[in-house]
Amino acid sequence: RLSIMASLARKFISSINNPKTGIRTVHFWGPVANWGLVVAAVSDAFNKGPEVISVPMTSSLCIYSALFMRFAWMVQPRNYLLFACHFFNEGAQLTQLYRGVKYEAEQKALQEAREADEPSPKSSSPASDIGQQVAFLTPIGQSLQSAAMRLPLPEGAKAFIAHPAGPFTIHFWAPTWKWMLSISNLLDYDRPVEKVSTMQQTALCATGFIWSRYSLVIVPVNYNLFAVNISLAITGTYQLSRKLYHDYGKKKKEE
Repeated sequence: RLSIMASLARKFISSINNPKTGIRTVHFWGPVANWGLVVAAVSDAFNKGPEVISVPMTSSLCIYSALFMRFAWMVQPRNYLLFACHFFNEGAQLTQLYRGVKYEAEQKALQEAREADEPSPKSSSPASDIGQQVAFLTPIGQSLQSAAMRLPLPEGAKAFIAHPAGPFTIHFWAPTWKWMLSISNLLDYDRPVEKVSTMQQTALCATGFIWSRYSLVIVPVNYNLFAVNISLAITGTYQLSRKLYHDYGKKKKEE
């Protein structure tokens, strides 16, 4: 047992000190930033009520992590730390999504009960459905890519289709879905500040800033991933600024 533990310890130290993917590289710190999402979800689950959960954002995070597990496996160098992060984040976000959907259903039921007791004219508003189904299977993607390349398309379009991070690869769909995180933050632009999760927005900001660098040092280089992380850093900073300004102002008033 001691020899097994010693062997595992040596492998761990070796991987940490690896000059290409170790602690001194963005291949390490990119996934570490994403672990903030896991910590935020677990912390909110234990310390906050379900009213702080943004269902659109949490839904996006669930699909985001499912796609990035595949991305972590396919990217070069293969990133096991990133895979583990999104594996755990998938479980954490699904738990939060269940709490959030249950809470909204309960609130809707209470509202309907109140309206039944006190009838009043109802105003209708269009529902916003940001749920999307993104499926990717490598053999199907390859077949579709080959078929698309045979079409009479401009050379620019064919170059995009044949790109290693093109629309028939996980390197395209994982970053593309990540745009939903920024969109969700924009949809929550007027969300009551007390319902904004400080830890979640801090993790999103860190992810945006660090991954904008990570996207340029992986193979294939991913400009879609670069752009979405710049956007996420901006929208996350906006939400975090709102939260910190509100909390700081509240403390100043109490003093």
